[in-house]
Amino acid sequence: MNLEINKDLVSNWFKTLQNAFCENIVRIENNKSKFISTSWKRNYRKDEGGGEYRILQNGKVFEKVGVNFSKVYGKFPKEFQKNIPGAEKDPRFWASGISVVMHMQNPLIPAMHFNTRYINTTYGWFGGGMDVTPSKFDKKEKEKFHKILKKMCDRHNKNFYKRYKKWCDEYFYLPHRNEPRGIGGIFFDYKKDNFEQDFKFVRDVGVTFQFIFNNIISKKVKKKWTAKDKEAQYIKRGRYAEFNLLYDRGTKFGLQTGGNTEGILMSLPPLAKWK
Repeated sequence: MNLEINKDLVSNWFKTLQNAFCENIVRIENNKSKFISTSWKRNYRKDEGGGEYRILQNGKVFEKVGVNFSKVYGKFPKEFQKNIPGAEKDPRFWASGISVVMHMQNPLIPAMHFNTRYINTTYGWFGGGMDVTPSKFDKKEKEKFHKILKKMCDRHNKNFYKRYKKWCDEYFYLPHRNEPRGIGGIFFDYKKDNFEQDFKFVRDVGVTFQFIFNNIISKKVKKKWTAKDKEAQYIKRGRYAEFNLLYDRGTKFGLQTGGNTEGILMSLPPLAKWK
């Protein structure tokens, strides 16, 4: 298939998913809260793409949720080329992606994160995943979350779940704290087997995340919580912020390729605490 067609298919899907997620989230808020949308350009002097990030804050269910879409292109800085497959000899790149981070009012509902992306240099690949970060452990919730992920992965390849779960556990880990960020999920990168099959998998990851966040929220949104629960959530959010600022690849990639700073840092919680 033509490379330009592939790029259009991917970026159009990510944009469609952004719209679907946002409409879904507003429905959860009973249409009483709205997203504030900000469009941005990578380079105002010449056409190098850009994106749109949408943030909803202080809703009844969501304390802060961001849904970010981007489609950017250009050249990697020299110091960055050696770290990107296919960019060492040719610095040109094209990248599109969607990322979602949810921080909830009810501390019994976990923070949830999802992203998928497609990056093209002389080498093209998909990456992404999802993970869940509760401040109060719920064994049944963890088991159901992983059961859904395994079922989704198995539709594509029986080896995916074990491989991508392990990758997620290793990736979303805070070495300076010697602890995982949450209850895991799946994480994959440099996925370049067959474009059509890989794209089917990436689409399924997006649809499955929508199913998962609706399922988790609906079960816990009316549960009573205490000031102690909220305090535990603020402390856990501190860990979340530490990971995103110290280790997250997406944060580093966005900042080093001229992405929009506010859009990149939308993942940070509105309020966090440290002991």
